[in-house]
Amino acid sequence: MWYGWVHYQRSQSLYKVSKCSPISKTHNPSFFQPPHMERKTFLAEKVFLLYFLGLIFLGGITPINALVRCCKFEVTRASHTRLCTKKAMLTINGHFPGPTLYARKGDLIILDIVNQADKNITIHWHGVKMPRYPWSDGTDFVTQCPIRPGKSFRQRIILSDEEGTLWWHAHSDWSRNSVYGAIVILPPRKETYPFPKPHAHVPILLGEWWNADVEQVFGKFLAGGGDPDVSDAFMINGQPGDLYPCSIQDTYKLRVEFGKRYLIKLINAVMDNIMFFKIGGHNFTVVGTDGAYTKPIQTDYVAISPGQTIDLLLEANQPPSHYYMAARIYASGGEFVTIPTTAIIEYVGSYTPPPSPLLPSFPDFDNSAASIDFTNQLRSLATNKYPVDVPQNVDRTLFYTLSVNQLPCLKSSCLGTTRLLASVNNVSMVLPRTDILQAYYRGISGVYDSDFPDFPPSSFNYTHGVKAKEQSGSRFGTAVRVLEYNTTVEVVFQGTNLGGGVEHPMHLHGYSFYVVGSGLGNYDRIRDPANYNLFDPPLMENIAVPRNGWTAIRFKANNPGVWYMHCHFERHVSWGMGMVFIVKDGDGPNEKMLPPPSDMPFC
Repeated sequence: MWYGWVHYQRSQSLYKVSKCSPISKTHNPSFFQPPHMERKTFLAEKVFLLYFLGLIFLGGITPINALVRCCKFEVTRASHTRLCTKKAMLTINGHFPGPTLYARKGDLIILDIVNQADKNITIHWHGVKMPRYPWSDGTDFVTQCPIRPGKSFRQRIILSDEEGTLWWHAHSDWSRNSVYGAIVILPPRKETYPFPKPHAHVPILLGEWWNADVEQVFGKFLAGGGDPDVSDAFMINGQPGDLYPCSIQDTYKLRVEFGKRYLIKLINAVMDNIMFFKIGGHNFTVVGTDGAYTKPIQTDYVAISPGQTIDLLLEANQPPSHYYMAARIYASGGEFVTIPTTAIIEYVGSYTPPPSPLLPSFPDFDNSAASIDFTNQLRSLATNKYPVDVPQNVDRTLFYTLSVNQLPCLKSSCLGTTRLLASVNNVSMVLPRTDILQAYYRGISGVYDSDFPDFPPSSFNYTHGVKAKEQSGSRFGTAVRVLEYNTTVEVVFQGTNLGGGVEHPMHLHGYSFYVVGSGLGNYDRIRDPANYNLFDPPLMENIAVPRNGWTAIRFKANNPGVWYMHCHFERHVSWGMGMVFIVKDGDGPNEKMLPPPSDMPFC
């Protein structure tokens, strides 16, 4: 629940916040402080508008009316039923999906996490940069040790330049399957959107359901050495929809009024799949992704990767009736659930609804062109109010191959003689027993190596042909790449067809990056940079590298700390497709990592 807002004195430190005042509960206990209630609470609590975080935010961009918002997450096991199957699962405050958090650009969220479950947990704030404060990033064994059962941890979620939709989720094992929720970041008070003002914000979270215990699915997956069991359903806002058994009554419904517009806050919380999303009978306008605004794109579908968020402006301009909102998998191979997940848009008014809405027509399951074409349309606004700051020149170029590898498996539990792994530059990430951030900050040796390779061990035709044994294998390691403060960095992700080739939605913690180029086949370091978009590339923190293709990103390493970069397919990150950047402190007083809080969990 929200405790409320507090007055934050300039003299107070980030670690000493006055006790939060209680506020009235909202009409929906699973959602925290929707925007239509903000003004009432603001006046009732007599909250002061403050300028309190400018010194710790990048670039001094904090609005002068930033607020401290306080809430509490209780991690518990709660029973939920889908597809006629009831099971106990990890939840936040008993809800599945978890609460939606509303804030404004530049706010500080103080969140107490109390672990009342029987399993270790961490909570990651996906897309929140946490300027100079990686201690609250929430990545197990990278930036913190997990919160043990019976223990608690106060996270300080520092919002800086993010505006739009982000999300939070568990970042330990596969707990994020049920522990996740939306973050809606509104513009500062009295500021406007770069598009027509919506009448309502509607978080839409795409999720996944297994009838089996997900912890058992995860354990079987690791022991067997192959792919995980396919889930039993996809979901919209925690419900499979009326095309699945035992689901008609609980199908999510969105009531709309003709002539009004709605800002859909779309989040892909699915574990391992890119999804196509459509709304029957309606086009919509893409206006943002990953907490940043984009040039408007008129379309009738989107392709959204795991971890990605997209803001869609929907005009309720069709004849009043019932219409499907639906999502279906995009998959370039393997087994998968073919039934779309559905919700229903119901227009307010007097009319006779159809017996069943018409299901939208989706691109084919394996239509890679539809997925790539959508992503390639994304552009930053590039205006005076929303400028781009893409590095025109780079100090350091990194070339990272993304591969699914095979190693011999001698365990009796393996399904065959080999097991699958995943790697970046043929290094399969192994998480340590002590978190890397603590080891770096306190100078603890033996936890990680600082030798992550800038290039793969050998060059070959990455996307075609037969692979030699030495190219197909990988080595285990806990390796990091150290970056000097303010280094301008280009990372070229090169997909390979090792393991058949597949997309890789790559996510970087602590930063947003500009996607300056992408293509199919092998990256050409002479030809391809000439076609980079350095004028209005999209600002993202999650990008799908195309199957047997490449993507180039750029960012400035101006956020000191320890930051994880990994594939957001859970099976791939579980196999080791990740690495860590350590960004060193700068020389200035506001260019150094802040010290840890006193209640950091221990390993």
